[in-house]
Amino acid sequence: MIITRAPFRVSFCGGGSDLPDFYEKYGGCVLSTTIRKYMYLTIHNYFEKDQIVLKYSRTEVVKEYDEIQHKIFRQCLADFDIKGVEISSMADIPAGTGLGSSSTFTVALLHLLHTYKGEYISKYKLAKDACTVEIEKLEEPIGKQDQFAAAFGGLKFYEFMPDGFVHTEPVIMASDSYKKLENNLLMFYLGGTHSASAILKEQSHNIGNADKAAVQKEMCRTARTLKEELQKNNVDAMGELLHENWELKKTLASGISSPAIDDVYSQALRSGAVGGKLLGAGGAGFMLFYVPQEKQADVRHALGNLREMDFEMDNSGASIVMTDRDFI
Repeated sequence: MIITRAPFRVSFCGGGSDLPDFYEKYGGCVLSTTIRKYMYLTIHNYFEKDQIVLKYSRTEVVKEYDEIQHKIFRQCLADFDIKGVEISSMADIPAGTGLGSSSTFTVALLHLLHTYKGEYISKYKLAKDACTVEIEKLEEPIGKQDQFAAAFGGLKFYEFMPDGFVHTEPVIMASDSYKKLENNLLMFYLGGTHSASAILKEQSHNIGNADKAAVQKEMCRTARTLKEELQKNNVDAMGELLHENWELKKTLASGISSPAIDDVYSQALRSGAVGGKLLGAGGAGFMLFYVPQEKQADVRHALGNLREMDFEMDNSGASIVMTDRDFI
């Protein structure tokens, strides 16, 4: 058996600038971190060598690649020409909640299949190939940040160059600053799921509007400013810049926010949060808030009907959890 895992990501500032309609014209950038919540995939040889068994939210048993209903499984298994295996997926977080689940799945799957074939793959190629699968082959209207975050892991600043290259830079702070950042970020689950593709498709289309492009450029500025402030160990800058980024983001496409989301956000700010945002493309999922220690009890009380999830940063990226030496 082989087990791989890839972490989910939390994007702070700059989201949307990783869409090709934007970065191919202006260049883009995002500051994000991965968290200690993971997608796990396992593979082992199946008794029937001409069949494939896939276990996720449903179970599929097929003989031909085009019979596979799960489009990422279908594309990747056909690309690798692998049969006679059973693959299972498990995740710490539900899909469609704004933490980059589909790209995290793709990264973990590609890592699994390369390992099964006894092939080494770099983190950059892993991220790039995941982008090729989702954006080019499956024609999903999404960006590149999720694939690179899942592959590389950690608190990082990503620059999306007009030629398609992605520059990856770790955000370096004092150890006390990392701990303060973890301690002051609170995540709450709103419930529900969303279609990131639908929202991102509208957002990508809107980039043709000069006003929308200007907003996206301003969001890139907040990402660059946040990187600079964190590297100065000014962790408290996170709150104000999250708020600025969220106010900008809401103007990019319909469906990003809602009256219910706005109400939760207002309650958190009235109770002491400095800033925050909805994670992912928008519509549902998790909300993130920067809250000083002395105000956290008040915010938790105000949002007491929402489930809180511990915020811990991951620094491993995509990794091989286990390999049976005789299996490869």
